[in-house]
Amino acid sequence: MAPVTLVIFDYSGTLSLESTLFARPNYLMKHLKESGLMKLGIESPETFWSEIVNPTWQKGSTTPVGYKKVIRDRISAILSRNMSIELSERISYAASFFVDSYLSHSRIDERWRPVLNKLQSHPSLKIIVATDHYAEATGYIIRFLHELQIQGREAKHAFAIPDYAGVVVACSADLGFHKADSRFWDILKTGLNLSGIRRVLFIDDFGYNEQKEDRYSAGEKVEQRKNETVKMLQKVFSSPVQLVPFMMGKDGSERVFGELITQTSEIIDSYVADSDY
Repeated sequence: MAPVTLVIFDYSGTLSLESTLFARPNYLMKHLKESGLMKLGIESPETFWSEIVNPTWQKGSTTPVGYKKVIRDRISAILSRNMSIELSERISYAASFFVDSYLSHSRIDERWRPVLNKLQSHPSLKIIVATDHYAEATGYIIRFLHELQIQGREAKHAFAIPDYAGVVVACSADLGFHKADSRFWDILKTGLNLSGIRRVLFIDDFGYNEQKEDRYSAGEKVEQRKNETVKMLQKVFSSPVQLVPFMMGKDGSERVFGELITQTSEIIDSYVADSDY
């Protein structure tokens, strides 16, 4: 049965609370120190955002270069002196340690398991986890899905399996474009043969749950991104789009996140039930 309903989940800040907790100042400071990045000049969360993430986000999240190389190259450029073999190795080790720690602490919240399990077994649905992220994130997300007994594949691998019914992991670094770019969705529509889609359900925080130091979470950008993405999805799929904003507010606690998962799961269940008629 060809899918007629598309359900799209964001990752960081939506499926994964851990990824946003990692970026909180106290926690981030701990990992900057443990990784060795602090001794290389990244001495505070503010420096991390302003000197590492924000200047390199476009390249890091739309190319296969990877987060580790982005950090290595950026620190090397900041130090701007002849690199000894020892210093180069220190930078590489620190970057790898930090990125592995970050992605290992970006698991899918287990409270999503019931609704994800229900969705993956529904023949008329296509489920996509769509994320603006670094290249290394794809493998981690698939692994975290498998830990919840949810089948997952990278988008380009799913393209080669016409009858693939599991969750598709679509990462901007793999596809070359961010979610707000119609080319991201055009690639998925063609590769997954989604021309028959008639309804779209979109669950996303649009960066709202990210740390304020991250330019991606700036309030005006969140609102603009939300409006433009919905309009663009309507155009790409020629279908109505129902948006479910997944926004925690100022609390950001485990309890609030869990309550939001419960509320959102109920909305999804109702939406899918309606689509069956």
